Amino acid sequence: MKRWLCILWVSLAIGTMGCGDKGNNTNAGELVKNPVSLAGNADAGQMPVIQFDKTIHDFGRVLAGEKISYSFKFRNTGKSDLLITKVSASCGCTVPEWPKTPIAPGEEGYITVTFNTSGRKGLQHKSVTVLANTNPNTTILNIQAEIYQPEN
Repeated sequence: MKRWLCILWVSLAIGTMGCGDKGNNTNAGELVKNPVSLAGNADAGQMPVIQFDKTIHDFGRVLAGEKISYSFKFRNTGKSDLLITKVSASCGCTVPEWPKTPIAPGEEGYITVTFNTSGRKGLQHKSVTVLANTNPNTTILNIQAEIYQPEN
């Protein structure tokens, strides 16, 4: 009987550990905003297309403790409004900002990524995942920097 209770408690503990998982925050609302994800049969020629000037930015050597930012420029080269539903960073030290309103075909926008270098040293790589009503619905942006400590 004690063994059975032990197994039950371990199973419950393992099951509840996944409740706080933020790795996949896709919800039904995000799927509805992406007709390809929802129905799988949208006319791809009529969908928005997010095209970035570049998806990787290297800050080079940066003094530890600085907050550094870069704005990734993009354009909607598709035929319908682009809606960025979520932008998430791989680390709490990296904060993205993005337009919350639809981007019309032909219009441009920016996703600004701010990286706090406090407590970091050496080569750092961070990624930012952009979720939008495009096909594919995710784009990965990357930043990197070599963080050095001030000399005394």
